[in-house]
Amino acid sequence: MECLSYSSRIRSIGTLPIHSYSRSSPVPRRLVRSPSRHKFETLSENPNLKRLTSRIVQLTRRRQLHQIFEEIEIAKSQNRKLNTIVMNAVLEACVHCGDVDSAIRVFDEMSKSESCVVDEISYGTLLKGLGEARRTDEAFQVLESVEEGTAVGSPKLSAPLIYGLLNALIEAGDLRRANGLLARYGFVLREGAGPSISVHNLLMKGYITAGSPQAALNVYEEILRQGLKPDRLTYNTLINACVKLEKLDAAMHILEEMKDKAVSQNNLSPDIVTYTTLLKGFGHAKDLVSVQKIVTEMKSFHDSFIDRVAYTSVIDALLNCGSIEGALCIFGEILKRAGKNPFQRPKPHLYLSMMRYLAIRGDYCLVKSLHNRMWLESSGAISTSVQVEADHLLMESALNAGQVDIAVQQLLNICSRWKGISWPSRGQMVVVRIVALLGFKESMLSPHLLPQISLGDPIESIMKPFEQARPLQGNLELKKVSVRFFRDSVVPIIDEWGSCIGLLHREDCNKLDAPLSGMMRSPPPCVTTSTSIGHVVDLMLENRYKMVIVVKYSNLYGNSYTSNLRAVGVFTSEQLYDLAMPAVEAIGQDFPACGTSV
Repeated sequence: MECLSYSSRIRSIGTLPIHSYSRSSPVPRRLVRSPSRHKFETLSENPNLKRLTSRIVQLTRRRQLHQIFEEIEIAKSQNRKLNTIVMNAVLEACVHCGDVDSAIRVFDEMSKSESCVVDEISYGTLLKGLGEARRTDEAFQVLESVEEGTAVGSPKLSAPLIYGLLNALIEAGDLRRANGLLARYGFVLREGAGPSISVHNLLMKGYITAGSPQAALNVYEEILRQGLKPDRLTYNTLINACVKLEKLDAAMHILEEMKDKAVSQNNLSPDIVTYTTLLKGFGHAKDLVSVQKIVTEMKSFHDSFIDRVAYTSVIDALLNCGSIEGALCIFGEILKRAGKNPFQRPKPHLYLSMMRYLAIRGDYCLVKSLHNRMWLESSGAISTSVQVEADHLLMESALNAGQVDIAVQQLLNICSRWKGISWPSRGQMVVVRIVALLGFKESMLSPHLLPQISLGDPIESIMKPFEQARPLQGNLELKKVSVRFFRDSVVPIIDEWGSCIGLLHREDCNKLDAPLSGMMRSPPPCVTTSTSIGHVVDLMLENRYKMVIVVKYSNLYGNSYTSNLRAVGVFTSEQLYDLAMPAVEAIGQDFPACGTSV
């Protein structure tokens, strides 16, 4: 869509037919709040609109945006005047599906309609959508029109509007613009008491999501310097940062601090999120004693209700520590509870976690039992990827149990059912072992070597400088640079400050008049200059990345919250292919000891 000035768009709204909206998918489950002057008069006069809103929410959960638009058209054809509550639900559906252009058209029609008006919820939803789509300039134009008092509906510049956009930017990993938003409109959040700690919590969450947990600790130090009182979310986020940094002693110290303060402030007592975060950390560290201690404390804590997610975290931690007996005991406890409460039935993920560990041990009978029971006793839909992995684990367990014939039969069944095996999948190594054991002379496998590099070396040693990748500005239209994509299959995209904001692939170039930023995949896959070559190769093969951006941290431990991840290089699939050599060609040749196979 053309990048138009929002201050002018929101002043003069054109009428657009609702059937012209893009037909993608719908919204998350959300209870839409009603504006004060429409809440009672509209719903009481027309209860059918209440049912229509509920229907929109249901379709939203199924991601059926096209059906939502059809039902809105039917309602309009029956001369039913749609109110703000209904249209806000439609607007939220568009944002949830990532269809921001349709959200803007719904917003425009609401502004022109006589039966409904845009309110703060409408503006908040639109800002959230623009933030998630990284259309930050347009979002700031909306905020400016609200601040100047020229926006349709005369909404007030309020904390919820800023919070919605701030959270969207942080979720999208755009911390630089999130800090820019705070610098420009932070005064709104500082009006009155309380919001400041929420802002800091969001920033901590953003830095952890962006892979910079140490920066989250810097934010906590700023909280203490400003004399703010941390809440439970602050402590839980801080514990998560310590777990990411593998500072488990510090995480336990924070837990004790929470329990001490909970004596006088009950809202600071640890909850299930606190304990499950710690379980993840100690499970990763394979500290079985600490895991058992946390599980015991979690069960004895009177305010904690252990739900299905918490039980799953317990089993994952026990499996990481190698305690299959403890995991089976907890699994039996879950099934016992599920007999009384169907909502406690385990998800397929839990069955897969158990099967992964048992497959390594070669316990074919137990893996087969879990494979069958997953279909009968698990809760929720079993996705195709879960079904594929379950079949691969059954084959792996048979091979590890020494039952090669059964493993071969499982391989044939997999190839027949799924039409082959994806190379990045878990089953591919099992297939290699089967081929090696049976001594197949003709194999579809074609191993390659990386004879001239060491996978332990940093990627910085073989990356291509970022400038040589010839990045393009995100605000350029595709028609001006279309020739570039006949030669390059993927091109890095930068913003006006030179920061890499995404990658544009040749197959995504489908709108000549659209800006490159509207078609790119964002955020781009990034690694630091010190990341090992082996890790980058694994990342590219598993996710089929065509390009990985190499970034360098600067001022990470300073007092500034600004995210300074500067792109200094790229590593592409073409570079990887150039370095690789078929194993059959390498036979008899002398290479350095660092040569490695892929």
